[in-house]
Amino acid sequence: MPDAREQKYLDMIAQFPESSLGHFSLARYYIELGRFQEAIPALERCLKDEPEWAAAMVALGDALAGAGREEDAVALLNKARGSALAQSHASLAEEIDERLADLKG
Repeated sequence: MPDAREQKYLDMIAQFPESSLGHFSLARYYIELGRFQEAIPALERCLKDEPEWAAAMVALGDALAGAGREEDAVALLNKARGSALAQSHASLAEEIDERLADLKG
C-alpha cells in the first residue's frame, strides 16, 4: 500500500496522465527510497516524451546505477552531460561529472 507521498504522485499521474511531471516526481521519490527498479520505467517514459530532458536523464542514470547497471548509467550520464551543456546548464554538467567520477572511480 502506498504511503501518502507516493499516493500523491500516483494521484497526479492519474489526473494528468500525459504530463511527465508526475512520473518524474514519482521516480525521484522511488530513488530516495532505494526502489531503483521501480523508478526506471517512469523515467524512461519521461524521456520518451522529452528525450533531451537532462534532469530526467540524470535521475535515470541514478536509478540505473542503483540497480547495478553502472555501464548503462555511465552511457546515459554522458548523454545527459551533452544535453546539459547544449542547454547552457553548466552546474548540472558539473553534477554529472561528479556522478561519472563516482561511477568510474
